[in-house]
Amino acid sequence: MGWINRRITTVVMLSLLLAACATPRGAGFQREVLAASEEKAANGDPIYNFSVFPVTRDVLPTLAAWPVTGVGSYRWINRQAQPASLIIDAGDTLKITIWDAEDNSLLTSPGQRAAQLQDVRVSSTGRIFLPFVGEMKVSGMSPENARAQIEARLTQTVASAQVQLSVEPGRGNTASLVSGVQSPGVYPLVDRDVTVLNLIATGGGTSSDMKNPQVRLMRDGQIYGTSISRLYDNPALDTTLQGGDQVIVEDDERYFLSLGAAGSESSFPFTKDQMSALDALAIVGGVSDTRADPQGILILREYTSGAVRTDGVSGPPMQRVVFTVDLTSADGLFSAGKFPIMSGDLVYATESPIGAARTIIGLFSNSLTLYNKL
Repeated sequence: MGWINRRITTVVMLSLLLAACATPRGAGFQREVLAASEEKAANGDPIYNFSVFPVTRDVLPTLAAWPVTGVGSYRWINRQAQPASLIIDAGDTLKITIWDAEDNSLLTSPGQRAAQLQDVRVSSTGRIFLPFVGEMKVSGMSPENARAQIEARLTQTVASAQVQLSVEPGRGNTASLVSGVQSPGVYPLVDRDVTVLNLIATGGGTSSDMKNPQVRLMRDGQIYGTSISRLYDNPALDTTLQGGDQVIVEDDERYFLSLGAAGSESSFPFTKDQMSALDALAIVGGVSDTRADPQGILILREYTSGAVRTDGVSGPPMQRVVFTVDLTSADGLFSAGKFPIMSGDLVYATESPIGAARTIIGLFSNSLTLYNKL
C-alpha cells in the first residue's frame, strides 16, 4: 500500500504545481498592463485611464508635435559676433597717463614728464573728471576712442599733451562663473567678443565627473539653457556674453526609469541631449532573452494637464500615455531609434507568455521525472 500512497502524493503534487500557473513573475504581460486602459463605470460606460500609441513610422510625425514633458526646457541665444574691443561702462576704473614735453607744464612737476591719474572711476552716469578738462562722458567708448577724446580735449590747454589709457573692468564689464568649473568666480570681459566657452575655459573647464554638463545663462531676469556638447558641436550657439551675465554649469537633471524584464531595473541619468528608446534600452542592458516579450516594450509617460489636446494632434489626448515598441520588426526598431525619451519616462519590458509557459512545462517535466522514479 505504501507505493500507492506515494503515487497518490505525487499526483497531488503535480496537481498543485499545475495549479501554480500564476507563478511569481518579475513583470506583467502586455495584455495585462494595457487592459487597464479601459475600465467600466457603474452604468457600464467605459472609463479610459490612459491612451496607447504604437511607436511606428506613421505615428512618429504626430508624436513629434507633442510638447516636451519632464524637466523644464530652456531656449538659448545664438552667438552674435562682436568687435574684439572693450566698451567702457559705468563702474570701470581708468588709469590715465598724460605726457607733456613742455618745461613749464601745467600738469607735471619740474623734472617730470608724465602725470599719473590712477583709479579714475567711471561714474554711474558714465562720466569722469579730469584736470583742465572737467567732466566728460566716456561710457560707450572703446579705450582707444576714449584716449583720443581725452587727448583732444587736453591739447586745447596743453598743446603737447599725449595720453595713454588702460581700463580695469568693473561690474558692468564682468561675468560671473557660479559653479560647475574648477575655479568659479567673477571674471572681466576683456573685450566685447568673450563667449560662454571662453568664460568656462578661463574658469578651468568643467569637472570631469559631470554627466552631460548643462549650461544655464542668467541675463536680465531670464534663464537660458543648453548643453556643453551642443556648444562644442555648433559654434554658432557659443553665445557672446554681456556685462552682468551669470553662468552656471550643472549636471543634467533628467532621468528615466527601467522596470520589468529589462537588463536592469533602476533610475538612469541622461547621457546626452537627445535620448531615443533604443538608447535607453542599450543603457539598461537590453531585455532578458528568456523572460521579456520583444513585442511588448512599453514606455509610460505622464504629461501635464495643460499639454492635453482633444484633437490628439498638437498634444496627447490624455495626461497618461503608453507607447508600445515592437523590437521584432524593422519598422519598430527604426522607429524606436527616432522616438525621444523624456525625463521621468518609465521603460517597462513586459513578460513573455512563452517564458511563463516554459516555466510551467519545466515544472511539469520535473514532476513527471520524480513520479517515474517512485
